[in-house]
Amino acid sequence: MGRVQSCVLSNIAAEQCSRGHDPDALVQIGSFTKILTGTLLMRLAAEGTVDLDDPVERWLDAPGDTGITLRRLAHHTSGLPRLPPGVPHTRRDPYAAFTHEALRRTVARLDTLTVRPPGQDQEYSNLGYAVLGAALTSATTTPYEELVHRHVLEPLGVEDVTAEPPAERRLISRTLLGRARPPWTMNGAILPAGGLWASTRAVATITQALLLDRRLGEPAPSWQSLGRLLWHNGATRGASVFAGAIPDTGAWAVVHRLGSSPDVTDRTALHLLTRNE
Repeated sequence: MGRVQSCVLSNIAAEQCSRGHDPDALVQIGSFTKILTGTLLMRLAAEGTVDLDDPVERWLDAPGDTGITLRRLAHHTSGLPRLPPGVPHTRRDPYAAFTHEALRRTVARLDTLTVRPPGQDQEYSNLGYAVLGAALTSATTTPYEELVHRHVLEPLGVEDVTAEPPAERRLISRTLLGRARPPWTMNGAILPAGGLWASTRAVATITQALLLDRRLGEPAPSWQSLGRLLWHNGATRGASVFAGAIPDTGAWAVVHRLGSSPDVTDRTALHLLTRNE
């Protein structure tokens, strides 16, 4: 375990950032990226560019009649497994080999990859969100990052979100000796499932705007629920984030930590959000 840096932003307690964590630096947000992908889907559906019940084969070169729709991808009920099968995964950089070409080959055999019938039980799937992001870019002939900025971030007035952060603004975990841990490669096909970087402050703004102010309508199906709490987390190598809100009380919190277990990040945020319940 390296040097733990943490940043807590909320309306429940004073802002607390320790050991050099900067709420305006850019950090990997992992699966919180899915919130932006799901919100993008709902925005494109509202304007009529796509339909939530479009079959994936309408937009991608997938086998016909898979039973996989955009809605099921967003709800994690597509039946697809958590990780892309047949792609080499290393602990040090698990998604580096999941290129756009690897995704194309995967999509071509989607009908053989489901682990349960589409539309039934949930199976949290990074693969599913990679496929969803690819479908949305195909439907619009527009790169994923541009879509997110145009349809989600610009309407919210948020700037500090990117797939390719400049080196001088990146904040990454370090070992006890102070050596930087190389972050995972997440800017390939996995990008819509977990590859964006953002400032902790940007994550806080997005959380408030989407869950409390409902600036872009009802929350996207990407959000997870626990009683009255709506939340999502994300973790990459040495970095983890938890963002959530209780809409009927207005409570919200975002915790980002470097060099710590994702479980600790989740527990820190949950304790903050529920301590007055």
